[in-house]
Amino acid sequence: MRKTSTIKIGKNLQQIRKSNGYTQEKLAEEIEVSTRYVSDIEQDRAKPSYEVLIRICNLFKVSLDQIFSEYLKIKENKSLEYSISGYDKLNKEDKETIGHLITYFNKK
Repeated sequence: MRKTSTIKIGKNLQQIRKSNGYTQEKLAEEIEVSTRYVSDIEQDRAKPSYEVLIRICNLFKVSLDQIFSEYLKIKENKSLEYSISGYDKLNKEDKETIGHLITYFNKK
């Protein structure tokens, strides 16, 4: 676990954004901030306010523990959660394909 004085969440936020198919511009528009601010957050040049974090969590339906996962004493596969977070936005055929793949791999 890192020291709390060096918390950097930009990479996690970028991964969540991309897994949901959002550009920085689209995210900025949705959470009512500038594109530059989103970029600065993702590059760890700026720290998001609580309000911005809450907007991001609500938009992508993720919890704060997913964003701060490497600093918490939680041992779960967060990259899988990031990937799954975009599942609801997929079309029906893609969801069925994923369901078939899961069934296939579980049989092995």
